[in-house]
Amino acid sequence: MSPFQNSHKGWYTQPPYLGWFLAFVLLLAGVSMTSTTGFAQDQDLLQNIEDWAKENIDEDVLEALGQVDRDRVTEVLKELQNRLKGDSVYDLAPLKTQVQSLIPILEQFEETAALADWLKVKVDDLTAAEALQQAAPPKPANTPRLPPTPQLQKSVWVKQLAKREVPPRAKAYLPMLKSVFAAGKVPEELVWLAEIESAFNPKARSPAGAEGMFQLMKPTAKRFGLSTFFPDERRNPEKSAKAAASYLKFLHGRFGDWRLALAAYNAGEGRIDSILKKAGTRNYHEIVNRLPAETQLYVPKYEATLKKREGLTLEELRSPKN
Repeated sequence: MSPFQNSHKGWYTQPPYLGWFLAFVLLLAGVSMTSTTGFAQDQDLLQNIEDWAKENIDEDVLEALGQVDRDRVTEVLKELQNRLKGDSVYDLAPLKTQVQSLIPILEQFEETAALADWLKVKVDDLTAAEALQQAAPPKPANTPRLPPTPQLQKSVWVKQLAKREVPPRAKAYLPMLKSVFAAGKVPEELVWLAEIESAFNPKARSPAGAEGMFQLMKPTAKRFGLSTFFPDERRNPEKSAKAAASYLKFLHGRFGDWRLALAAYNAGEGRIDSILKKAGTRNYHEIVNRLPAETQLYVPKYEATLKKREGLTLEELRSPKN
């Protein structure tokens, strides 16, 4: 039995012995050391690996993975995160089967069920990437494939969402969420971000540590007044909605455009600002192919969701009057 696997499906988690912890850290980085590596080099390599793990996978997620096969889960999570951060939407398509296979494993344990729910939402992106890959025109030999056009993205998402019912959890939360967003002076229709972030699950958790219905990272949550430690208020639907509304209002004020605000909500305001400055533009459509693959899918997915749920376009959003 792997040291990362438990002997049963109860609450017991094996103690974090240093030997298998370092082996697990090596696995996360996807590298191995040879017997000829010097001690100093080994120490540097271990430090680099530990830095990678701290940066990419939240400590709470690592702790929760104590009851499942870490080898398999972390390998797939690492690859998924790397490709979501990359610039090719098409590269996501081959991961769909692997990600889907993890979900039943993670659903077995209370500690990892939140991660399973996050992965279910990401399967949406992988399905769209698969459809975009299939619909892309053939590329000439020895040339890179052109990224999907906004029109193709739109048509894929509209088709994918056409028969999708409102998530069951949404009905209980929508009135309160819309009220909170309206009070925060942002369009109440933006609450549908909770569908594409978490399917309205207050307990959803990403590998990087984003938490709650609106998938707030700890620094963002703290910035807008939430506690992230006993209790973690990101799991409180009303409080997380207030923070999300405040953040969206700030982003729209900073970028002056809802597409750029949504891109910044997903990829980070600093990254979007840097991309805009390098491109010498303030136009979303002129930078879309420079965005992370996840963000390239995120904005049109929200637009399709907004049209499906509210019959509106982004240009038709109106903030409540003071």
